[in-house]
Amino acid sequence: MSESDQQTGEQVAKRTGQLESCQRCGRQQGLVGKYDIWLCRQCFREIARGMGFNKYS
Repeated sequence: MSESDQQTGEQVAKRTGQLESCQRCGRQQGLVGKYDIWLCRQCFREIARGMGFNKYS
């Protein structure tokens, strides 16, 4: 495999979120990647208010 093919494969994997993991606990499922947050949904729920997110009904 050439170097350009390897870089392209890494970019595709990163774009689909397969190489990312939660920055807090390391879990790889249920990631919130919007706005480059990269937290699993459980950790996001725990610290979202401290980050400035509000919950609406």
